[in-house]
Amino acid sequence: MIVSQTPYRVSLGGGGSDLPAFYRQEVGAVVACAVQQSLHVAIAPRLGGGVRLDHGVIEEVQHASDLPNRIVGESLMAAGIDQGIQIWTAGEVPPGTGLGSSSALAVGMTAALACWNDESLSPEEVARRACAIEIDRLGGALGKQDQTIAAHGGLCFIEFHPDESVRVERLALSEADLAAFEARVLIFYTGKQRAAGSILAELAQIVEERRPALRALRDHAVGVRDALAAPGGPCFELMGRHLHEAWMQKRALWPGSSTREVDDWYTRGRAAGALGGRLLGAGSGGFVLFLAHPDDHAGIRAALDHPMELPFHVSSSGVRVHDLRAG
Repeated sequence: MIVSQTPYRVSLGGGGSDLPAFYRQEVGAVVACAVQQSLHVAIAPRLGGGVRLDHGVIEEVQHASDLPNRIVGESLMAAGIDQGIQIWTAGEVPPGTGLGSSSALAVGMTAALACWNDESLSPEEVARRACAIEIDRLGGALGKQDQTIAAHGGLCFIEFHPDESVRVERLALSEADLAAFEARVLIFYTGKQRAAGSILAELAQIVEERRPALRALRDHAVGVRDALAAPGGPCFELMGRHLHEAWMQKRALWPGSSTREVDDWYTRGRAAGALGGRLLGAGSGGFVLFLAHPDDHAGIRAALDHPMELPFHVSSSGVRVHDLRAG
């Protein structure tokens, strides 16, 4: 058996500028980090042929191309595997909650199947292949940040260039500064799941008319990077201002990115001391992140009536693969 462990991600700014419709004209940029929660993929031979996938629902087919789960099916076909394999997937957070679950699956499948084929891939190549599956083979209207951070891990500033190259800059925070950052982040679950694909597809259609707004969101990502990597240590007040301004600009850019309930949460969180925040993922549900001094966390929790909370810690590792085959 081969097992891959892929971290989910939290995006801290710049989302939308990683869409091809934007970065093929000018450089896009995001700040994102891998988190401790993971998606697990296990693969093993299947005697008798065919393909069996267990992801909470059982899919049994004769050929990879017949799998209803298209990410798994396309991952198998891209790796040259048609049958004779069984796959299990299990995630630590629900899909459709803004933590990059579909791309974590593409990255986890890519890394595990590379090991199956006795290939050794760099994080750059894992991300490139996962992007090819989701964007090129499946025609997904999404960007490249999720696959990139899931493959690399850590807290990173990522640039997307018109020639399709991707530059990853790992932010080298000290252990104390990283702990201070983690201690200021609150992540709450709205209780709602949504498919990001349709939201991103609509956003991709209006990139040209909203390019100045997306450029501003990209520039806020640069500001978040600079606030975190400031020479004297992170400036969380400045980071909070960038998060808040980006929240307001994204709401103006795409009103469907939020809901009345989420807007109410954000207003109450700010009144209770939050410096800024963001709705993770494409929007309309999932998780909401707040940045606040630890002394204000109890008040923010109370103001939001103590919703379900996701523990936040940055994972320094990207996707990892464990080859458990004998010999």
